[in-house]
Amino acid sequence: MRTLPYLLILVILTVLLFGAVRLRKDDPAVRHRGWSTYAGTPDAMRCSSLTQVDTSNVHLLEVAWTHSSGDADPRGRTQNQCNPIVVDGVMYATSPTLRLLALDAATGRLLWSFDPWSADSSTVKDMHGYLAVSRGVMFWQDGKGADRRVFYSVGRKTFAVDARTGRAIPSFGKGGHILLTEGLDRELPSNAYVMGTTPGVVWKDLLIMGSKVDESPHAAPGHIRAFDARTGKRRWIFHTIPHPGEVGYDSWPDKGAWKRFGGANSWAGLSLDTEKGIVYVPTGSIGGDFYGGNRKGTNLFSNSLVALDASTGRYLWHFQVVHHDIWDRDLAATPNLVDLRKDGRTIPAVAQITKHGYVFLFDRHTGRPLFPIEERPVPQDALPGEHPWPTQPIPVLPEPFARQSFSVSDLNDMDPASHAEAKSVFEKVKGTHLFSPPSKDGSWIFPGFDGGGEWGGAAVDPASGILYVNSTELPWLLTMVDRPGRGKPEAPTAPSAGAALYQQHCQSCHGADMKGNGPSFPSLQAIGKRMDAKKIATIVTNGQNMMPGFAHLDEGQVSDIVGFLLEKDRGAAYKGPSTDNAKAQTKNDPLEEPYAMTGYNRFIAKDGYPGIKPPWGTLNAVDLNSGKLLWKVPLGHFDALTGKVKGPTGTQVYGGPVVTAGGLVFVASTQDERIRAFDKRSGRELWSAKLPAAGYATPAVYEKDGRQFIVIACGGGKLGSPSGDSYVAFALPR
Repeated sequence: MRTLPYLLILVILTVLLFGAVRLRKDDPAVRHRGWSTYAGTPDAMRCSSLTQVDTSNVHLLEVAWTHSSGDADPRGRTQNQCNPIVVDGVMYATSPTLRLLALDAATGRLLWSFDPWSADSSTVKDMHGYLAVSRGVMFWQDGKGADRRVFYSVGRKTFAVDARTGRAIPSFGKGGHILLTEGLDRELPSNAYVMGTTPGVVWKDLLIMGSKVDESPHAAPGHIRAFDARTGKRRWIFHTIPHPGEVGYDSWPDKGAWKRFGGANSWAGLSLDTEKGIVYVPTGSIGGDFYGGNRKGTNLFSNSLVALDASTGRYLWHFQVVHHDIWDRDLAATPNLVDLRKDGRTIPAVAQITKHGYVFLFDRHTGRPLFPIEERPVPQDALPGEHPWPTQPIPVLPEPFARQSFSVSDLNDMDPASHAEAKSVFEKVKGTHLFSPPSKDGSWIFPGFDGGGEWGGAAVDPASGILYVNSTELPWLLTMVDRPGRGKPEAPTAPSAGAALYQQHCQSCHGADMKGNGPSFPSLQAIGKRMDAKKIATIVTNGQNMMPGFAHLDEGQVSDIVGFLLEKDRGAAYKGPSTDNAKAQTKNDPLEEPYAMTGYNRFIAKDGYPGIKPPWGTLNAVDLNSGKLLWKVPLGHFDALTGKVKGPTGTQVYGGPVVTAGGLVFVASTQDERIRAFDKRSGRELWSAKLPAAGYATPAVYEKDGRQFIVIACGGGKLGSPSGDSYVAFALPR
């Protein structure tokens, strides 16, 4: 009997120890010490609890190591947007040509590299992979740690690579990879545009993944899938365009929509509540970005934050942030999972930033909004055949982090000639509301197609509940034109058919003048001097770089496009096909639209700078507890404008911030090719360093051998920036 008290004491100590271990595991100070997943941790907080680098010593940071992969395109066509991960002292990252790298996280020394082009000969022919981007990788290991794998996507293929050896694992999928074009519950052409750019999340033995798809009416569906981490077999699927009998199906007046429409994909990445086993899915718009007359209704589950059971894919709740999207307002960033203090209690929350500058905030278990969200009337003066949804959801709080309107007084006035030109353009545009429907008179998209908030995402400090997000402050101009000849029986000459096909399929990216839109969508002027008709036809059919393939076009239609592109002596810039001889070049396809956009046109003044006054890029702090915008500071600077404008100008930004327990926010993402550290309390800039190329990516923060590192991918390649192939890690002097 004397042993009873000892047994009781042992039980009590065991319970206390278990509780302490559990508390320690759940403590943000422990949970955010590493950087083992995209965005740092499955909750996508982009935060670090490391404190070695703080506000008192950040000015001492120096380059600890640099690794150059040597595969940047000297013509500026490659990018590297990877947010690398670190597991057991090894960094796993991708290169500009999508090689997978394993580096010693303390020195940058290459341990091994995996070349997808030599590992699978068919990948060389997969033009979707070439010059595409990878924003990160996934790591999985079995319960004993004997089987350790890195998963990442190259175009339509997702590879499984042995984390120790750098070799493909042949038992996964088809000799080491799975095809994202398969298993979507719809028959698709073999070269359908379904790509992996941003990594998914790992839950137990599942890889849960979204995808990037084409944005045309012929897009593939963006369904969410879970794959077995060992075999690659599909374990579950959630239809983002609901099938008969599923939640959301009744929201579509067209009951056959699930057979025809695509999009509603999650290309921005996913977040995971590992305690509850819930995955959070931000989705994009339905294919056919700017006209929805053939897809009436709210179009669930497009433009929605969807919560799913991670084990089964079962629907839990959703909130649609844009109804019947005709503005390309994809949810472009992973949501942040944060615990907040509200009304004296802790609330498990999920925060979703948007392109149009809002933060939507919910109880992540129930979907209940934590601040009121109002359905407000929006303009209805749309193109014939279009049926905009009469209201759009607007959060009362948190306060928006981006400018959402501008007037004549906001126009760039640094140069009189530029100001006059900007004013002339501004006065011709009729649509000035945040939700003005697309029209022939033009409408402003502000924040622009790239945000506001974008794929770099937001960082949240778990100690304070403050969200940090950078924003591009640049309007874009959206103008629609008639697509002539649709439905007319007369056959046009080949050049006219090709011109009409170009307007429908190519003009939005390459422009009516064929000048293109940066390295991803290059100029097509004088294309015949760079490639022959066969090469052009191959690219039109299969796609290349960020361009989707047009597999639904027949050989004759592809030939018409090639003929138009190679047509000589066009004289003046192409104005569009004449209305009297251009037939319905798509053979009366019901998915095709009666209107086309003239291109993705940034509002750039004559002097080459944005048409509105700076700042053109900002870093913002939003208190998620109160909903208040705490501070806003310019992010980036054009040195050529020093002295011509007051203070930093800010620049367009791509890539996200990281917040640390040392009181800092680290962010690169600017056109001036610098990485910076800000005081997270005040927004004051404390440190910056020049990079070998623009860091259009999100930093990673980690520790090895007792030293804290901040690493950034310097890939450049956007906005005319030179391409780079370096990872640069910073640390305090030893």
